Amino acid sequence: MAGSGSSLKSAALLEQMKSHLTTDAGKELVKKTGLVYQLNFAPKQKIGVDEEIYVVDLKVGKVTQGAYKGKPDASFSLKDDDFLAIAIEKMNTQIAFIRGSMKIKGSLSAS
Repeated sequence: MAGSGSSLKSAALLEQMKSHLTTDAGKELVKKTGLVYQLNFAPKQKIGVDEEIYVVDLKVGKVTQGAYKGKPDASFSLKDDDFLAIAIEKMNTQIAFIRGSMKIKGSLSAS
């Protein structure tokens, strides 16, 4: 999973997500959300090149490495650095989308 051989700076954050989903608050989030998100991270400067893919499955409460088997509710493609910037609120998600720093496929309401 995240952190095990990953070159992503975001690996530690993904590991925290995985741990959080085992808590009462995480289980409540799964219960409320019930959606599957696929995150396609570009470790370099260009989205779509050498991506590492993770799935945040809020139907079952898991974070896994690799593409989702099926159709995720929403897929996000972005650079590793941009994901971290969004996570620590240095970058606004709407601005990232408008600038093309983040691409979304699937349900915009789910995203």
